[in-house]
Amino acid sequence: MARDQYTQHRLVTTFQRRIANPLTRRLPGQMIVETTGRVSGQPRRTPVGGRRIGDSFWIVSEFGLKSQYVRNIQADPKVRVRIRGRWYHGVAHLLPDDDARARLKTLPFLNSAAVRALGTELLTIRVDLD
Repeated sequence: MARDQYTQHRLVTTFQRRIANPLTRRLPGQMIVETTGRVSGQPRRTPVGGRRIGDSFWIVSEFGLKSQYVRNIQADPKVRVRIRGRWYHGVAHLLPDDDARARLKTLPFLNSAAVRALGTELLTIRVDLD
């Protein structure tokens, strides 16, 4: 990772972890992906911007395999997703061959704009819902 990308990643993730995520997790309409911590085994809830299409929920991670929730998915793909206040169980699939920039055009505009602006290693994730 180039130095500028490393600095951007640290700044954005620090802001998200300490300020944005604790606030947005509490919003009733905020979509959340819940993974199992790969070290702790504890539930980890991450606010995301995505969209349900049929029986799948689509997300684009701005930092790809460097995102902690993505690393948790690699260790255990069973997740829960909160959509419109309701929890769904599912299995997450990392899709590195998907065109993440094109995928963002199908997802909520504000989140997609932020991911495009701040992201350095976009990665598409599909969650197949039970």
